[in-house]
Amino acid sequence: MMVKKKTGASSQIRIIAGEWRGRKLPVAEVKGLRPTPDRVRETLFNWLQFEVAGRRCLDAFAGTGALGAEALSRGAAGLVLLERDAKAVAHLRQHLLPLAGERAQLIAQDAVHWLATAPVTPFDLVFLDPPFAAGLHQPALDQLILRGWLAPGALVYLEQGARQSDVLLPTGWIEEKTRQAGEVRYSLWRQAAS
Repeated sequence: MMVKKKTGASSQIRIIAGEWRGRKLPVAEVKGLRPTPDRVRETLFNWLQFEVAGRRCLDAFAGTGALGAEALSRGAAGLVLLERDAKAVAHLRQHLLPLAGERAQLIAQDAVHWLATAPVTPFDLVFLDPPFAAGLHQPALDQLILRGWLAPGALVYLEQGARQSDVLLPTGWIEEKTRQAGEVRYSLWRQAAS
């Protein structure tokens, strides 16, 4: 799903709830950048209402930063944003990092490449929303699991095109919620505690 830009108008995301409720952040003009729609974010964070506060989060394909900003607004203890597009990185640095202060770290690198390294501290909640046609869902998820990036009982949010083939999760993962909104299919998975 592509964002259709109105001539002369800039696109924005609106933070739905929490500390920054109602705040609007501009969206960088990057070809193919597709912010998670408000109604999808609202549903997702309703699912996560007791799962965000105090948690360490990863927004692996940050883009607009909408998912990470919403998590921070709702009390996430820390957030790592991964983004490789220089224009999107500059935009996040200018508009999101000043709000987040020390709770957010922006890494200008390819997410799959970064996830191939050994983790320092695992994440409690991960947002995986890469460009739908790029084929990055499975490689990113594989690295998260194989390299130990996920804390016991971690949650992974997957957002993909409605017609994309399913991402394969290993035995022991539980699909907690799933929904479709137009051309977007999104689901929340929990790693069974070992």
